[in-house]
Amino acid sequence: MSKPGSAKGQPHTGKKRFISGVVEGFYGRPWTMGQRTELFKREQKWGLNTYLYAPKDDYKHRMYWRDLYSAEEAEQLIALISAAKQHDVEFIYAISPGLDITFSNPKEVAALQRKLDQVRQFGCRSFSLLFDDIETEMCPADKQAFSSFAHAQVAITNAVYQHLGDPETFLFCPTDYCAAFCTPNVSQSAYLHTVGEKLLPGIDILWTGPKVVSHKISVESIEEVSSVLRRAPVIWDNIHANDYDPQRLFLGPFKDRPTELIPKLGGVLTNPNCEFYPNFVAIHTLATWCKATADGGQRDVEMSDEEQDPCYSPKKALTLALTDWLQEFLNTDQPGARLKKESSGEEPMQTDGGETPHVPGPGENPLYTAEPLTLDDLKLLSDLFYLPYEYGPTARTMLQELDWLRKHSWAAAAETDKTAEWCSRAQQFDGMCEAVVQMFNRLSNAPNRCILYDLYNYICDIKSGVGLARAYVKTLGGQGRPSAQLMNTDPEPWGFRGGLSGEFQRMLPCHGNRDLFREPPMSAVYCIRPYCPEDKTEVQRIFREMQSAGEGKVPSTMQPPLICDGLSAGEISPSPQCALVLEDEIGVCGYALALTDAKPAADKIQRAVSKDFPSLVTMQVLPRVTDPSPAKRMIGRLLSNVRSSGSRGVFCELRQSNRRMIDFYTKLGSFVPIQMAGLPQDILAMGTSL
Repeated sequence: MSKPGSAKGQPHTGKKRFISGVVEGFYGRPWTMGQRTELFKREQKWGLNTYLYAPKDDYKHRMYWRDLYSAEEAEQLIALISAAKQHDVEFIYAISPGLDITFSNPKEVAALQRKLDQVRQFGCRSFSLLFDDIETEMCPADKQAFSSFAHAQVAITNAVYQHLGDPETFLFCPTDYCAAFCTPNVSQSAYLHTVGEKLLPGIDILWTGPKVVSHKISVESIEEVSSVLRRAPVIWDNIHANDYDPQRLFLGPFKDRPTELIPKLGGVLTNPNCEFYPNFVAIHTLATWCKATADGGQRDVEMSDEEQDPCYSPKKALTLALTDWLQEFLNTDQPGARLKKESSGEEPMQTDGGETPHVPGPGENPLYTAEPLTLDDLKLLSDLFYLPYEYGPTARTMLQELDWLRKHSWAAAAETDKTAEWCSRAQQFDGMCEAVVQMFNRLSNAPNRCILYDLYNYICDIKSGVGLARAYVKTLGGQGRPSAQLMNTDPEPWGFRGGLSGEFQRMLPCHGNRDLFREPPMSAVYCIRPYCPEDKTEVQRIFREMQSAGEGKVPSTMQPPLICDGLSAGEISPSPQCALVLEDEIGVCGYALALTDAKPAADKIQRAVSKDFPSLVTMQVLPRVTDPSPAKRMIGRLLSNVRSSGSRGVFCELRQSNRRMIDFYTKLGSFVPIQMAGLPQDILAMGTSL
């Protein structure tokens, strides 16, 4: 396949409509055809217009993308595409050939076109090519045909787009689909610049924001990537995705995306929870956000301190969604719905003895009566399962109260000025725990069982966890004997969490670092000290370990050398006062070395050194150091020492595959990519003036 020219083509006339809706793009069990049809009805009702079909576990979408659909599969897709049209929802068929496609083989391109031609015969008119979550190393044949991975992807995407007749809607998902994946950053990413320049202008580009799961997406970040891509991106939003953790579910509102973004985007598609029915909130609140006007129209004048967007209130959007969801819970017109006895319309089955319904007598237990689910129950449910980066208000309060009660447990043991406060707060905490139990009971008796079954594992888990915390507080207050689950050395299996995965995580030094409520804080003590001759062996060990970890498909013996390799390997001695090591409780865990004059070392491997950056620095830190602060302090001290020697600037050399260190130097803010003569293609030089 020939390499494409620049993206010169006739863009579609007229302004494209704002794409809004749902992408089924998660890993795990795909939704059923019936659930997808139900989704289309909801989208039409709420004003959303798009559905992107991209389930990772549909093997003919990704793993066996070349295979055509069977007659039975075709019948299902035809019905699904037709259902989408009936509800004014644009059906976009996505295919992911990136796992094993050879871009330079015309037969592969023909296979891809043949597959999409088949789907076009089903009535589909909108398509997407996805190159996410794949290896970036090209095969030898593609390396001969294309100058970069981006050129290969753009060539095949443009060819398919034109083969399909320049569809009005055609989406492309890049391999570097978020800022965190860009080397060295968004504005200087060669990959993204190639995509922006070469991809035909009628093709939209998907983008997840700063990260794969982005906490916040700012206007500034979108303006930056739009400039590089030469078009407004379409957001593939993973804020409600839960396929990466089977213990989490997200029922909070669409938030931390200002409505000022709307005119700066091509659209927003949410990639929500794997479970279909709990996505009511995610999709409903997205629809509310999409209707917001960022141009001075309807404004929300009653904002809380945390809500700065005048056109959209996440709190109000959530209440609207939960109010509508409550009606879904109470809907008996669902498969497996539990009907109320008085409204079922069925006569009770008569027994031979003609027994009458039981009526409790004096002193007997009353009949159990299921209380109806309330809006407050759903608000509590949302708070407990809110968003990836935050808990809802009630969940935060419960954690804070439990922490306070635990720290002040001495006040419950003896009469002090804090005793009354402790007892009062313990009673309030118990009331919050009881609310969780009652919410569980009412959810369990809700008529719509489809929703319940999607939620059941999660609400059982939180009920159990809250029960343990409740028993612990009662024990602290002297109310009854200590809980067997808390104090027993041989508890029942529901008294501990995590299985084998949990055991692994608790053995790692970073366990707990990303807890949303971090108590106690996971901190470690580090020592930065001058390098001494006895450290040479440890530095060499760290160098070999990190070199081995970063080899990937190409052994270090086959990679072009770095000037700093000799420094780390002990073949070259660092300059005086220009060597530091980092220690933790285990031992040496990092080092920072420098040559104030790097020219002699560079000459040995025929590398030039810039007069503006005459000094070389290198640094390595073991992965067990999860806090970046010690590394920042160490490199800061080293740069200060190099400056004291009279140097005007320093540089470092990094392999393009070493994203960890590229990201570290980039985030320091002072290091920027620099040009150096004789630098191999896959090596990046970054420098800073002193």
